[in-house]
Amino acid sequence: MSSLLDGRPAGAVNLVGGRLCLDFVNSVGARRISKSGEVTIRDEKLQDYLDLLAWARHAGALTNSQSKKLTREYPGRVSEATAVLRRALDLRESLHRIFAAIMLETSAAPSHLHVLNEELRLARAAEHLVARTDKFAWEWRALDFSPDRVLWSVTQSAADLLTQGDLTRLRQCEGHDCGWIFEDTSRNRSRRWCEMRDCGNIAKVRRFRTRQKKNA
Repeated sequence: MSSLLDGRPAGAVNLVGGRLCLDFVNSVGARRISKSGEVTIRDEKLQDYLDLLAWARHAGALTNSQSKKLTREYPGRVSEATAVLRRALDLRESLHRIFAAIMLETSAAPSHLHVLNEELRLARAAEHLVARTDKFAWEWRALDFSPDRVLWSVTQSAADLLTQGDLTRLRQCEGHDCGWIFEDTSRNRSRRWCEMRDCGNIAKVRRFRTRQKKNA
């Protein structure tokens, strides 16, 4: 059954965000934001629930065995899984708006925070405290294979970033047709591109062609 996830574009998205929640936000080809604030997505990677599972397996939000189990259960839970996909897309776009607000040094909209808080409430309800050798720890309930399990780690990652991360290191790729968000962990905080070999090289080519036209 896991072969149903193989070969899906969602399972091959570059993971350059530096955090699981940022890689989730970047599960699109590109984003364009108009002057009015309207967001347009190019090349949506999460077309159905199996795309979501493929991305989660690829990004490490689910183990291979977890993704196999959820894939096997999918035919009997299509309606529930489709509802989870809608929640996932709503969460993703709310996270994008929250992170964008941080970078613009403005306040995040209450509606977007509400979406994150609701998912966080559901994720926390799926945790329980277990005893380890020398300490206690939180774990996801092993028998709970709800279709929305895929969202728990993403939500936790977002909460960790927002409460414990250095939010001044959030960046948006300067690529002409990108809009991906990443955590700049460079020593001098000078990272400009999601990937130098991708958007960085394209920008170099654009600058070179512009100079050629000026010198022609």
